[in-house]
Amino acid sequence: MTFTLGRSAAFHVLATGYTSSTGPGVAATISLVIDGDLRIVVDPGMVSDISVIHAALASHGLVAGDITDVVLSHHHPDNILNVGLFTSARIHDHKAIYFGHSWTDREAEGYAFSDSLRLMATPGHSAEDITLLVGTADGIVAIAGDLWWRADGPADDPVTVSRSLLRASRERVLSIADVIVPGHGAPFAPTVGTPR
Repeated sequence: MTFTLGRSAAFHVLATGYTSSTGPGVAATISLVIDGDLRIVVDPGMVSDISVIHAALASHGLVAGDITDVVLSHHHPDNILNVGLFTSARIHDHKAIYFGHSWTDREAEGYAFSDSLRLMATPGHSAEDITLLVGTADGIVAIAGDLWWRADGPADDPVTVSRSLLRASRERVLSIADVIVPGHGAPFAPTVGTPR
């Protein structure tokens, strides 16, 4: 599926994640996307202290109750542990939207929050992986969860459900994205050396 995106959204990293090989433990890269009235947090997972999330939101003039939507790239605890902070938000995963006691089935592939924000299915690290594509004035940002843990991969994800699915999803994201936000590292501009 080809995506045409508007360019009205803004993207911010709330917390840059790491893994035990690059940091003192494990933390998720947590992102904030703003487009009109939408305030979306992606992968509110593990952090050293919950104050990291609260302080990062405050730096943008926000509190947890201001967040309209939360996107979970996949269901591993290190990427979702703090989803409960966002009690006013709709929660999105690979198959549904959850809000209060409502559960609305929908496929993630092609789901549009706005002209500038779309989900796409990108299985590989897990069977449920999704990526949020963000059209910004500077290009397309792909918040890709653990398709990449950081800019250098790992090239061979040790927990992948399927190496061929992972490779296909990585290629798909690389064909679209100007910037990739990995699950446990800083955003990066893809190069020919980016693991496929």
